[in-house]
Amino acid sequence: MLKPQQIHQSHSIRNLLPFPNQLVHGFFSPAFLPLHNSNINKTVKLGFQVHRPTPIKATLTNTPQKPGAVKATVTVKQTVTSFIKNIGLQQGLDEIQDLLGKTLLLELVSADLEHKTGVEKKKIKGYAHRVSKGGNNVEFEAEFEMPADFGEIGAVVVENEHHKEMFIEDIVFDGLPNGVVSVSCNSWVHSKFDNPRNRVFFTNKSYLPSETPSGLRKLREEELLNLQGDGLGQRKSLERIYDYDVYNDLGDVDTDPTKKRSILGGKDFPYPRRCRTGRTRCRSDPSYEKWEAGFYVPRDEAFSEVKQMTFSTNFVYSMLTAIIPSLEATILDPDLGFPNFNAIDELYTQGLNLPDLDKKELWKSVLPRLIKTVSDKAHGLLRFETPETLDRDKFFWLRDEEFSRQTLAGLNPLSIKLVTEWPLKSKLDPKIYGPAESAITTDIIQREINEVMTVHKAMDEKRIFILDYHDLFLPYVERVRGLKRRTLYGSRTMFFLNPDGTLKPVAIELTRPPMDGKPQWKEVYTPCSHSTGDWLWKLAKTHVLSHDSIYHQLVSHWLRTHACSEPYVIATNRQLSVMHPIYRLLHPHLRYTMEINALARESLISADGPIEKIMTLGKYYLEVGSVFYDQHWRFDQQSLPADLISRGMAVEDPSAPQGLSLTIKDYPYASDGLLLWEALKQWVTEYVNHYYPNSSTVEADQELQAWWTEIRTIGHGDKKDEPWWPVLKTPKDLIEILMTIIWVASCQHAAVNFGQYTYAGYFPSRPSFTRAKMPNEDPTDDEWGRFLKKPEAALLECLPSQVQATRAMAVWDVISHHSPDEEYIGDKPEPSWAENPVTKAAFERFNWKLKQVEGIIDERNAECNLKNRNGAGITPYELLKPFSEPGVTGMGVPNSISI
Repeated sequence: MLKPQQIHQSHSIRNLLPFPNQLVHGFFSPAFLPLHNSNINKTVKLGFQVHRPTPIKATLTNTPQKPGAVKATVTVKQTVTSFIKNIGLQQGLDEIQDLLGKTLLLELVSADLEHKTGVEKKKIKGYAHRVSKGGNNVEFEAEFEMPADFGEIGAVVVENEHHKEMFIEDIVFDGLPNGVVSVSCNSWVHSKFDNPRNRVFFTNKSYLPSETPSGLRKLREEELLNLQGDGLGQRKSLERIYDYDVYNDLGDVDTDPTKKRSILGGKDFPYPRRCRTGRTRCRSDPSYEKWEAGFYVPRDEAFSEVKQMTFSTNFVYSMLTAIIPSLEATILDPDLGFPNFNAIDELYTQGLNLPDLDKKELWKSVLPRLIKTVSDKAHGLLRFETPETLDRDKFFWLRDEEFSRQTLAGLNPLSIKLVTEWPLKSKLDPKIYGPAESAITTDIIQREINEVMTVHKAMDEKRIFILDYHDLFLPYVERVRGLKRRTLYGSRTMFFLNPDGTLKPVAIELTRPPMDGKPQWKEVYTPCSHSTGDWLWKLAKTHVLSHDSIYHQLVSHWLRTHACSEPYVIATNRQLSVMHPIYRLLHPHLRYTMEINALARESLISADGPIEKIMTLGKYYLEVGSVFYDQHWRFDQQSLPADLISRGMAVEDPSAPQGLSLTIKDYPYASDGLLLWEALKQWVTEYVNHYYPNSSTVEADQELQAWWTEIRTIGHGDKKDEPWWPVLKTPKDLIEILMTIIWVASCQHAAVNFGQYTYAGYFPSRPSFTRAKMPNEDPTDDEWGRFLKKPEAALLECLPSQVQATRAMAVWDVISHHSPDEEYIGDKPEPSWAENPVTKAAFERFNWKLKQVEGIIDERNAECNLKNRNGAGITPYELLKPFSEPGVTGMGVPNSISI
């Protein structure tokens, strides 16, 4: 982590303003606007914590309620951005509207139709006027005379009479015969001057389509149609339209033709779909979308202001406009490596002086973990926090035991699998890529397991495992080597399961396909006591660690969580009404994902962006992910149990606590994950069974069936004809589908994201970039002589350059952060759950069980017999502990993919 720094001064709102408009999608007005307004009384401490006064609720003493009248209280969240947008003449017009008591026009919709005629009951209208303003919130009130035969309030239609959008938290009705009725909004309501269509908010009661009160059925259908849009035109930032498109927006090819990348999505490069923005097409190639007017996401998917400050502003702006340019200006040679390992250590002790930051005092406040102030000369110093792994054991990254342990308890525990076929053989075309047979022979493995048992017996006893990056990377070796200073291999790494439950690495195979007129080259490396063999083994491990780091970021992290989840978000909003109980179950697990993915397309995975610059694959990065998606991704194998079984890491066992028996008992990711899976499944099962008591209710639910059909045939349309898609006919089917979506968005993402700085912050332990080939791959006499004379130099030449390494470390640090407003799994119930006694009780059991899980994980980390999570210098496995404090903590499972 980047070292923390205390900031004692507080900064008013005006200090938040100098950030460009494109960083916060549709939020900020032009920079450097002066603010002088007594109505805003916010104090924000810059950094990663935002402090605001406690909201003040209104106390009414001079507005007595009429007998039989119903009072509506509307709570509007006052935000920096909504205030900024209304500076000037429009603010004065809105103040007049407030004084006239005509800020919000509310229309109450009855849940029932007229009994005799069957037509909709007349809506009751009333203006809400401002009654209080304090802290974060502004409250508005309206009074309504309710006819005796009006029935229950089913929905509220809201027209915003202001010139600026408002964020409405909730509307509460008091004075009704059956008690208080709450409408949880938590949504932006556009100005009527921007869009004449009014907003509709339904009450917190959940209804299946067939159970929808008669007075709400038409409104329910209309709202879904509004969210689907017509698929035409360019989307505006205030809109809430959800639609699909392919990944054709990773760079503006009109401005820079070198930024043309393969279009992801379609026959050539199958991929999940992303949100459609409707931006204009490039002139030079209409297949691509032009970069203009920001990256649209539906308005309610946008980050809260706290998240904007902690991720968007801090990272995107500071990294791209201050830190990275300063690095590149300071280190004139972008290919300059580290002269020795002491120079790497100095990144954490002394830091790297960045003179270009001298005049950018703001960044020392915005990124206190990154920029250090030295003496009174105000030089900018880039100094990184020592990662916990390095802090516990300076030499952890050199040990074979740690290399093996991290395949089970590290950043990417989703790749290791059981070897079930022998000998190993590639599935690639041998006419193109050379002989398919692996060079790892029975004799090599037999020698390395010290004659403990035969290889075949070891396989029968499930003791041989592999990291296999051979067929995925080998087709890209020649293309990647055609890029500047990059080297790639196809690789296989073999492990043997020791009696104590730890893994021992026994062989690494690196392969280069036929290229440059040379035949296929492959070599097997094994642990060696002789110096030459030992250094070659270290270098082979470096390449494998780089392959694992690339696969982790590309497949385990981005593709399997971020990209594959976006279609779930789109389909849920297009096909499930907000009244639908399944919408309300899924909503907290889908929040912010579209916004973070849009930010990633704009600023991380974009053409020639940070990820391409720090990953060996370079411009082929996402294209390789498409190959994996095409060949290997299956929805039915994304749940934890199915994933473990498919990799041979578990078998079904009805007698086991979670119904699975692990192949490696001490597998921290799997054993902790199964605790969370069990707790989640109990909660989801109780919730689903409450609303779907039998199979007929699932099959008859038109919204639900349309939702699942759209996920399969459009969101993941390139896979629509696969036979493995689950059917949706019974409550059990629904539970399994929901469990997969929720697991991926919460637990799986947490396991592969929030340990990034812990495990990769010391970059030699997980380099994402390799620059030099193995010393024994077709060496000249001079090359081999240099290696023998100074093998450490060969390793340093292989590792990333100074610019590449520091850029990567800063990225890993920022995306390992928990926001101060993080929403953790099982922590707080949604309002609709809390108002229903059955779902409220089920959620309370879920919360209690998660607290138990935390204690069990702590106990496991203290158990000395669990050698994959306990021992001298070993970092305990805490990535699946449910709760966390803000910052880089290496623990905590948020509800959704929000960073």
